[in-house]
Amino acid sequence: MPELPEVETVRVGLKRLIVGKKVASQSHDWPKSFPNSQGDVNQFLIGSKISDVRRRAKVLIIDLDTKYSLVIHLKMRLLPTIEIPNIDFMKKVGPEPLETEFTSDILHQRLQRRKNSSIKAALLDQTVLAGIGNIYADESLWGAKIHPETKVGQLTKPQTKKLYTEIVNVLRLSIEKGGSTDRNYVNAEGKKGSYIEFAKVFRRENLPCPRCSTTIIKTRVAGRGTHLCPKCQVVQND
Repeated sequence: MPELPEVETVRVGLKRLIVGKKVASQSHDWPKSFPNSQGDVNQFLIGSKISDVRRRAKVLIIDLDTKYSLVIHLKMRLLPTIEIPNIDFMKKVGPEPLETEFTSDILHQRLQRRKNSSIKAALLDQTVLAGIGNIYADESLWGAKIHPETKVGQLTKPQTKKLYTEIVNVLRLSIEKGGSTDRNYVNAEGKKGSYIEFAKVFRRENLPCPRCSTTIIKTRVAGRGTHLCPKCQVVQND
């Protein structure tokens, strides 16, 4: 599933390409991907003008001048724009890691929700922090020299501050590189993202760590395939 950088890359591209244009028609290849009545489509979508393209976490929002929006995630709906904050996901999702208001102190506070969980599981929890998925969790933890299985409650303030810096840097670099293409992801212009070429540990198992040359391993943490350096990232004991 696309993570924050991929959705943000698509948002930027679409905003440049489609804002101000009118919707002439719609088609979809799978009914469940567009669960809207034809009446709503005719009334609120066809003939409407696109006024903005926004993102919240991994969700893309295309605003229409009919005061409805296309909300795009695993499925797409027509919704009144005013109702978007009332979607269950939007009520629960954590802060945006690239907003200026997001700080290391806020990260520390949000992580306390999962004090007894592994840091990898906490980062993947969208109610803790918005938009982080498997790739960027592994990359950020490597950058901060934190083992993915480390319990949140064991992290020191300096470690959390370093993790905050790495999360922001990794996400910004990925957006700069157009996101990570894995299988079929492309941006709004049909181009692949190149971040994977710059990844330090993700999909680099059996290769040397860029920092210490120890062989990178792949294991399983929080139910997900997890890449790490066994020398740079050591599990903290109680």
